[in-house]
Amino acid sequence: MIKKQILIFTALVALIFISCGKENFSKSSISFDKLLVNTKENPITIESKKPNFSWTVSVDGYNKSQSAYQILVASSIEKLIEGDADLWNSNKVESNKSTFVKYKGNALEAMQTYFWKVKIWDEKGLASNWSAVQEFEMGLMEDKNWGASKWITLKKDTRTSDYQFRNFKTGRMKNQPAKKVNGFSAGYFRNVIDINKKIENAQAYICGLGYYELYLNGIKVGDHVLDPAPSNYDKQAYYVKYDISKQVEEGKNAFGIILGNGFYGQNISWSRDPESNKKGVSYGPPTVKMLVKVNYTDGSSTDFYTDENWKEATGPIVFNNIYGGDTYDANFELGNWNTVDFNDDKWGNTKVASPKVKKISASQIPAIKKLKEFEPQKVFKAPDGNWIVDFGQNIAGWVKINVKEKKNQLIEIITTEALLTNGKDIFQGSTGGGANGMAQVYKYICKGNDLESWEPKFSYHGFRYAKIKGISRKPNADMIKAVLVATDIQETGSFTSSDALLNKMHSISKWTIVDNVHGIPEDCPHREKCGWLGDAHAFCEYALYNYDMYDFYKKYMEDIKTQMRPTKGHNNPELKFQVPTMIAPGKRTSTYAKIDWGVATMYLPWYNYKFYGDDEIVKDYYEPMKGLTNFYLNFKAENGIMQDGMGDWCPPLWDRRKNPSAMECDPIISANAYFYDVLGIMEKFAKMNNDTTYEAKMKQEKEALLKAFNQQFLVDIPNTKHKWYQSQTATVQALQFNMVPKEEIETVVNGLVHNIVNVKGGHHSTGIHGNRYIYTVLSKYGKADLAYQILTTPDFPSQTYVMNSGFTTWPERQFIWEEMEGPTNSLNHPMHSGFAAYFYESLGGVQSSTEKAGFKQFIVNPKFPSQILNTHVSVPTPFGTIKNSWTSEDGFLTMNLVVPFNTEAKIILNKNEFESLKINDTSLDVFKDKNKVIIADATNILLGSGIYKIKYQKSSK
Repeated sequence: MIKKQILIFTALVALIFISCGKENFSKSSISFDKLLVNTKENPITIESKKPNFSWTVSVDGYNKSQSAYQILVASSIEKLIEGDADLWNSNKVESNKSTFVKYKGNALEAMQTYFWKVKIWDEKGLASNWSAVQEFEMGLMEDKNWGASKWITLKKDTRTSDYQFRNFKTGRMKNQPAKKVNGFSAGYFRNVIDINKKIENAQAYICGLGYYELYLNGIKVGDHVLDPAPSNYDKQAYYVKYDISKQVEEGKNAFGIILGNGFYGQNISWSRDPESNKKGVSYGPPTVKMLVKVNYTDGSSTDFYTDENWKEATGPIVFNNIYGGDTYDANFELGNWNTVDFNDDKWGNTKVASPKVKKISASQIPAIKKLKEFEPQKVFKAPDGNWIVDFGQNIAGWVKINVKEKKNQLIEIITTEALLTNGKDIFQGSTGGGANGMAQVYKYICKGNDLESWEPKFSYHGFRYAKIKGISRKPNADMIKAVLVATDIQETGSFTSSDALLNKMHSISKWTIVDNVHGIPEDCPHREKCGWLGDAHAFCEYALYNYDMYDFYKKYMEDIKTQMRPTKGHNNPELKFQVPTMIAPGKRTSTYAKIDWGVATMYLPWYNYKFYGDDEIVKDYYEPMKGLTNFYLNFKAENGIMQDGMGDWCPPLWDRRKNPSAMECDPIISANAYFYDVLGIMEKFAKMNNDTTYEAKMKQEKEALLKAFNQQFLVDIPNTKHKWYQSQTATVQALQFNMVPKEEIETVVNGLVHNIVNVKGGHHSTGIHGNRYIYTVLSKYGKADLAYQILTTPDFPSQTYVMNSGFTTWPERQFIWEEMEGPTNSLNHPMHSGFAAYFYESLGGVQSSTEKAGFKQFIVNPKFPSQILNTHVSVPTPFGTIKNSWTSEDGFLTMNLVVPFNTEAKIILNKNEFESLKINDTSLDVFKDKNKVIIADATNILLGSGIYKIKYQKSSK
């Protein structure tokens, strides 16, 4: 018996070894770090019929990569085995693709949960273990799945508060009295449902046209604010799903919804804007619909809906406008209006609405949330006796207050970005309503006696300072705080260096972006809050280095697409093209998108593809991009130049009315430089879409424009041996986009340097187009010390001058601030953050290859000034995080480089650097004996995954 057992055991062991041999199975060091569906971990609202799968892996050693994968998808965990996966068994796929692997299984059904796992094989054919089991849930997917849910809106505006009105007056109304406006009222809606079975789970799907807050049994559902993101609501609206399983109870449950205007119902500001929708910028009164799906333990389910049986009222939010702010009259509070026991006999029934909405999809971008609170850093009295609070940082958001004042006491909080230059009082500047007619003000009317706490719900402001009227004591942190409110984009990249000034510029650049993401990339968080296309592409690459923006820019591309409208061709007005406006989304539009703004339509997919490697965005928007390219080609004159352009926005001292000549770059030149770059991008996109005819056309148009551009714009600089393109910006663009004839590069670089040093005294004269690239270009062509000088000179104009002026975000204009009464225009414009990509692409030296996008292969080539002794960057990629920490000492550069699994780094070296190269403290020849190293282009080297110490003698150029 014992011998028989030993024989059976021996046979089993042998069988295991045989099977392992067949699978080449190894429990080596491969482990899964992240497992993603549509770039999210265990997402709950997938709407794509063919989602994609990605995974990142940690593994020891060098040159580790994937050779194959297998994915299983099933309707239950129990079925998630190779022989029983009922949705998809990819089987073993010979491929190194570990990102954006497209689902190829059976049809996925709405509102169902699915389970998946993956295993991979490495470069030697050794298999990993199966990953941990992951899941994903499908969204509603189709409009019919909203069931009997109806849109509801406020039937009757019953506001009676004296404070429901605000003053509306723009700068153009100088000789007119302010108008009294109140906008659409905020609505309060409630309904009680009865659940008489044991609950398995419950989900709420809600779409607000306008901002909403959802409550269940007196408690707010979720932590979102200012939900959902703005869009072209009539063409594309977004819903949000909440898992309410832990909040819903057996028995009676009370749902409550507060509905504000947001951008949808904003019918005050910009309504008379001559460049916007002539019928006004509002889509109508705010409206909402919701589906609640409750599943029971017995396998049955019940759906509950918004409909005409819901009750409505107005309440204490007596005014709400996204620009002006909220007014809250506590005398009109409704008590426990969102609880089961509330008596709603005096409430009316809601109105069922029929808003124009073509499509509703699940929101895929991070929600807007309250991200951080700021306490007062300084409190002082203004000349009028009211208190001013300095929160120390220019933010987007609102204030929250705790006050104890007499009944009917009006507390008025004026939020501003700046003080007067003398520091004695607030300076309203762009927050005073001159452009949009609504000054930034929060108003609270006390009910009296007890301590009262309040914060707004349906507006956000851009501010650092708050002037408070109507309080009886000096404010402190217990009374007032500032709250940062923005889209909760996750910071994934990092930069730091030995230079404190550059580190501070990086911080300011990030702050200016964070303050300006509220479902769209904004121009500013106060005066306009608009998605200007030129601003969006100006800072896109820097944002991608720092934050997870994959879904954010995909959503914004949909905003641009749905903003397109029929537009006559310039040379051929009988032709109609689909063209976006300067602003997207919304009914405030400005004109058709000029070339240098409209190229965002091509740049955003390009940058997204470059950083993430997913071609879906390129294919989804290829036809709109192609049509827009053709529209711009219709501006071509006989000299081969497109006769269109907006200009190099906001260079030093520029004012389009008072000092237009400060824009030294002709708008036609900068627009055509961009367009040349975009023609090359469209050539690549055509190839990716197998459009060989258009690919050939783009190549031809690109070559023709290059020839015309150099013939028309490359000129000699008088009294020198240098050449340039007639401005710093155009010259920088030509160098960045490889437009300069090879034999002219040196003389053009010298021409740029001549203008910076000899003409401008060591300063830039660029606006957003030139400033994005000037530091990168100078560094690339051996002028890194000059780039550093331009950035760090304390004199106007420079980034350091701005910082020394006390700003914590980048201002819209480049003015000499101390000569002004107060800093005019916006002080929070992210288009000026674009230059900071230089910190990653030049100082950090890390850029994705365009041939193997998404950092599948990446370039490592630090270009830095002599003043910088060390730099550390971490760059997020779909494969994991690239890290490069370098130090410069005694003429040698030492890099500690982390290359993620399944990627390769291309180290750029010249001949002298290559000859002095050491890897992990050994010569290249010794390292090559034990490790795979590919030498490319004679002196560059390709390294697979691993952690490396790379040292070489750094040349000055």
